[in-house]
Amino acid sequence: MIETWLNRYNDQCRNKWMEFIRFAIVGSISAIVHLIFYLSVLWILDVEWNTNGDIGWRPNVAYAIGYIISLSCNLYLTGKFTFKKSITKKRLILFVSAHVCNFIIHEGLLNIYLLIGVANWLALPLVLIIAVPINFIMVRTAFKR
Repeated sequence: MIETWLNRYNDQCRNKWMEFIRFAIVGSISAIVHLIFYLSVLWILDVEWNTNGDIGWRPNVAYAIGYIISLSCNLYLTGKFTFKKSITKKRLILFVSAHVCNFIIHEGLLNIYLLIGVANWLALPLVLIIAVPINFIMVRTAFKR
């Protein structure tokens, strides 16, 4: 009886760790997509409007574009790979709701970092260090319901 319980407990722990590892892989892919588009849009805006040194609207626009593109990638991979669940309307709504909250956290942190003088290129990685664990909890809740 105890052996059965331990086996079941070990399987549950292993499954949760594997789920977290898959989440980390998907999150890394999404973060890389986000970073690529964020830096690309920053570069395009710098070249097109010659806004070097401006910390106004430009980083926020670049951030939003990168976020939306990475969100699409993240939704697909989270459903199919991380949690191995289909993407129903309910899960889509919960996932997007979690990411709206996450986006507000991201934008708030981004602007705080920019206000204290962190370079545009470094702000996103610093945001991700804080926001990713929060996002895992929200997205896991959305897909486990």
